[in-house]
Amino acid sequence: MTDLPLAFSPEVTEVRADGAPIVALESTIITHGMPYPQNLETAQRVEAEIRAHGAVPATIAVMAGKLHIGLTPDELNRLAQASDVMKLSRADIAACLAQGRTGATTVAATMIAAHLAGIHVFATGGIGGVHRGAETSFDISADLHELARTPVSVVAAGAKAILDLPNTLEVLETLGVPVIAYGQDDFPAFWSRFSGLAAPLRMNSAAEIASAHLMRARLGLNGGQLIANPIPEPDEIDRDQITPVIETALREAEAQGIAAKAVTPFLLARIFELTEGRSLKANIALVLNNARLGAAIAAEIARAT
Repeated sequence: MTDLPLAFSPEVTEVRADGAPIVALESTIITHGMPYPQNLETAQRVEAEIRAHGAVPATIAVMAGKLHIGLTPDELNRLAQASDVMKLSRADIAACLAQGRTGATTVAATMIAAHLAGIHVFATGGIGGVHRGAETSFDISADLHELARTPVSVVAAGAKAILDLPNTLEVLETLGVPVIAYGQDDFPAFWSRFSGLAAPLRMNSAAEIASAHLMRARLGLNGGQLIANPIPEPDEIDRDQITPVIETALREAEAQGIAAKAVTPFLLARIFELTEGRSLKANIALVLNNARLGAAIAAEIARAT
């Protein structure tokens, strides 16, 4: 561990030795998800939610040649206002560190960092997956392969609804990733509680999820778990309402030739405009909800180890 370019925040350093529950958080939601100061305020709210539910948040980012596991208030503020921030996945995290640049971690990169730091649980908004039209573009998120190889339990409101959800579930099944719906049988669809697709597994408590996480380690199985946590009912946008909006945004992206890493930020921004901000309110609500469940799972794992 000493030869790795890891920088632990004072808060994370204090609790790591005691085996206290820690929940990893990604940083692209800060740098690529919304403007300043709303991005900072949201990040602070998510961290506060984790603390309020008995765990310690560890927001992860690359800054000045170090992979930061937890950010101080000053570092969080600087990241929220930073420009020219790389969006990091498995392919570019090492290059960002080597070049001393600033980088925000996606699901895949956050999982890598969390595992290096000995953190079992990561809470996010939604994972990446199979993009629509992937049969010709081959655009499939690295998040799916990371879930198959890195032993971190990821709490998300399913996959982002802009994706091809049936094929995302197919790829996760092929890769051997447990997909566990929390408290329901239907796979959630990010802004909506229900996708109309059956989830492969269902669990109703944080203790069950923690037990499955630990059992995978005992069995020597590679990879993590995807915990699909539905958005709270008062905050959701019904599938019938959001689907036409997504279709419009997708057509506009195609017409403008937007591709690769630029697709998701474009679609989320356009959907924000088309829903007059409702999608962002729902996004914040689901991230807070995932933070609460992530803290509960981390606490159960800490109690059992």
